[in-house]
Parts: sequence; C-alpha cells; structure tokens
Amino acid sequence: MEESRRTEQVDLLQRLKKLTVSLVCCLPLSLLGLLLMLLLIYNSFSAFSLHFDPIPPKSTLSLNYNHHQVLHHHPSLSSSSRSTLTSSSKSDSSMLLAVKETSLGFVQKQKVSPIKTERRTRRRKRRNGLTPAMTQKPQGKSRQKFKTRIKSFLSESSCESLFFMIWISSLESFGERERFTIESLFKSHPNSCLILVSNSLDCERGTLILKPFTDKGLKVLAIKPDFTYIFKDTSAEKWFERLKKGMFSPGVIPLEQNLSNILRLALLYKFGGIYLDTDVIILKPLTSLHNVIGAQTVDPVTRKWSRLNNAVLIFDKNHPLLKSFIDEFSRTFNGNKWGHNGPYLVSRVVARFNVSNSSWDMGFSVLPPSSFYPVDWTRISGFYRASVNGREANWSHKRLMHLRKHSLSVHLWNRESKKLRIEKGSIIQKLMSDSCIFCNSSFLH
Repeated sequence: MEESRRTEQVDLLQRLKKLTVSLVCCLPLSLLGLLLMLLLIYNSFSAFSLHFDPIPPKSTLSLNYNHHQVLHHHPSLSSSSRSTLTSSSKSDSSMLLAVKETSLGFVQKQKVSPIKTERRTRRRKRRNGLTPAMTQKPQGKSRQKFKTRIKSFLSESSCESLFFMIWISSLESFGERERFTIESLFKSHPNSCLILVSNSLDCERGTLILKPFTDKGLKVLAIKPDFTYIFKDTSAEKWFERLKKGMFSPGVIPLEQNLSNILRLALLYKFGGIYLDTDVIILKPLTSLHNVIGAQTVDPVTRKWSRLNNAVLIFDKNHPLLKSFIDEFSRTFNGNKWGHNGPYLVSRVVARFNVSNSSWDMGFSVLPPSSFYPVDWTRISGFYRASVNGREANWSHKRLMHLRKHSLSVHLWNRESKKLRIEKGSIIQKLMSDSCIFCNSSFLH
C-alpha cells in the first residue's frame, strides 16, 4: 500500500513539474500573442481614423493678424484688403474672424483626432480672447438680423449717398488713420450713411470707437456680414458654398483678403453706393459720380490706363459690370496670386470690354489716376515729410495745389505709409487739416 501511494505521489509530482514547465514555456508566447493582438487593434483603429477625417471644431480664431503685414513685395495692397477663414462648419458672419486656421482647418484634411483638435481650438480661443458670442453658430434669426438691421438703418437715415467700408482686422488695430478716413468721408458728405461691415467693430467696444461720429448725428452702422444673404442670387453664392465645403484650396494668400475683394463687389451689386478702403482720404464730394472705377497707373507711351484699382468703387445697384466682376471672381479664383482676385481682376475684365468689338454699352467710366490715386505707392513717403529748403517747399506747394484742384481722394498705400510720422507742414498734414471734423485731434498735430 505504501509503495503504491509513493508511486502515485511521484507520478503526481512529475505531472505537476511537466505542467509547470509547460506553463513557463508557453507564457512568453501567450504574452507575445496578446501584444500582437493589441497592436493589431491599435493599427486598425488608426487606419479607421485616417480614412475618415475628423469633423473640424466649431470654433474660430480671433483676427489678431495685422492687416498691414501681407506680402512684402506688394506694398500697394490697401489696409482693408490686408488684414490676415475658419472651419467649414463655421457661420457666415464669423468667416472674417479666423486667419491661422484658413489653410489647415478650413479646407485641408486634418490627421488629428477630434478631441485634440477641439483642445487646440479651445487653447487658441483663450489665447486670442474670443467670447462665446463671437464663436457661436448663427441661427436663422441672426441671418435675418443682418437684413433687418440694414433695411432699418437705411429707411431711418434718409441717406443722401451710401458708403461701404470693410474692416477685417482686430478691434485693437482700428486706429487713428482709419478713423480719419471716416472723418474725411463725413466732412465732404455730412448727410450720407456709412455701413462698416466688420465682425470686430460690431460690438460694444466698437460702438464706443464710433461714438464721436454718432454723437455728432452722423449716420454710421457697424454690422457683421452675412455672406449667404449678401452673395444670394450671384455667382459668388455657389463659389462660397464650395469654399465652405472644402471643394478647393483657398491658397496661400490670406482668405479674408479675397473675401474682402468679393464682398465689396457683392455689397455694391446688392445695394449700390460707394465703396472705400480704410486708407483713403476724401478731398471732395463723390456724390456726382456714377458707375466709375479709377485707374492706378497709365502707360507712358499710349497714355491709356495700364492698371485699375478696387480701393474706390462707385456703382449703381445691379450694375452689369459688377456682375461681370463677380462672375470673373467666381470663375477664375486663384488664392495663390496676389491681386489676381482684386486689382488685377477689375483690370482684366475692363480690358476685355475695351478690346471687344461688342456694341453693348456697359455704362461706366474709368477715371485717371489723379482722381483717386494721385500719388504712387513708391512716392507716398514724400507726402509725409516737411520741406527742408526752398526747392522742396516750392514742389510741395505746387503738388498740394494740384491735389486740391484735380483729386477727389488720396490713397495712402497703407503698407508703405503705416509707420510714417506725419510731419508738420507736410502735404498729408495739410490735406488732413482740410478734411477734418475733429480738428483738435492729436493725430493732426
């Protein structure tokens, strides 16, 4: 009996030893299999995530981009065109607020998770100080609000003429120069109305900036744009929808610059009136003009215009040339070439009508450079300097007399002049003294 028990115990111990050895030998293989399984699951999830791009976050960046810092080799870019749109899920009225997400969050596919994207967006919003009111998606009432506010403003104001400006930069960068443009406008057109299309200015702080004008009874309205309403029934409507869906790249040029180019055309087409960039000094009334565009340069040989500019546009509502501009923008949009959708666009469209044999009269005029652009961007600095000798004083006096007699406005070519100091006795200082409302402003002295 005892030998039988001992034999059974020995057999049991041997089985236990074999089982232990088997477990020890198989354990690494089991762990390896588990690890491979986890890696397979992880890779499958990653492949799934890359195949289906995450939805862009419903948020925008504040426009902290300085509108004066676009393209070093094109200083003729005006201030309202320069300011450096958001993801495709953003509202129309928020499109002008974002800049840095233009090429990444708006059209290009992101290979990051929605959670990481949302976290980055929240950090950017905190860094740029966006408020919920600026980033929330507008509902139908908000869109109706734009239409209602515009119509109410126009019906209550009895406008002798209607002006539009576009401000696509931050509230902080709306400075004395821009305010003086408004000042010169109302100096020559005290009974006119100004609509400032801007996200940043349509707020309480923006109201305070414009309060000196409204306190004088001058009629000015700052309002956020509703692109869907403004572009409706034009070719820009489909272009804008394709843009929001990411069906084409906005290019390397800041998108808000090109939106400003199309927005001014669509506003004039829908309402009619006068569009001005915010770096233009008005010298004389423009109310007698209808359907005109200004030449920036002329050919020295033929004396015919060689380039037009879109910093000043005066057109009646539904003018066919505006429609041609909008159609050209929508059909030939290129976000990689400076000026292609702005000054060069109006130039090539009008040039086609000039060389065409068509007898159809578009009913518009091209004014000479002396009207709106009497000084080239390469020479604007001389207008800011005071004379230091008799020869310079004589030149300055003759130039000033010529401007006062022949020019309707002066374009300041913002990039070239934004850092210049207005010296006492300079041409610009004297022109501003002619056009001021708040003539005790330190800006003039």
